[in-house]
Amino acid sequence: MRLELSNRTHLAKLAMEQLASDGSGQPVKGGDLAAVIGTTRHYLPQVMRPLVAPGWVASEPGPSGGYRLTDSGRRTTLLQLIEAVEGPIVNGRCVLRGAACPPSEPCALHETWSRARSAMVAELGAVRVVPIPARNQNPKKGRP
Repeated sequence: MRLELSNRTHLAKLAMEQLASDGSGQPVKGGDLAAVIGTTRHYLPQVMRPLVAPGWVASEPGPSGGYRLTDSGRRTTLLQLIEAVEGPIVNGRCVLRGAACPPSEPCALHETWSRARSAMVAELGAVRVVPIPARNQNPKKGRP
């Protein structure tokens, strides 16, 4: 059982946050992005591949290219990001046995682990990688 995320997932989250905060709408050069998130230019494509494949990040080649967060990337949840990089959270394997629990003989943790995993999946699926900016809700001055 592994309940930790890889460094690649951490870097992918940082990359999406950085691209969201850029605000220019222009592609961010790979070297610049790598420097900001704390990785190398050579490792960056491995970090970005799971983000480009589903269309969350656009990769534009050439001297004026780079990486740009897409609209669907702004809607991506932590669950989607984790599963894109790490693989499915719910994989059918038992936490004790390493294979599926037979329905006629569930393991000692089957029900408890199933509930805990469901809660974790629900929580991760409810949080976006890139938070939605709060709208300006300032009331007009001078109004009662």
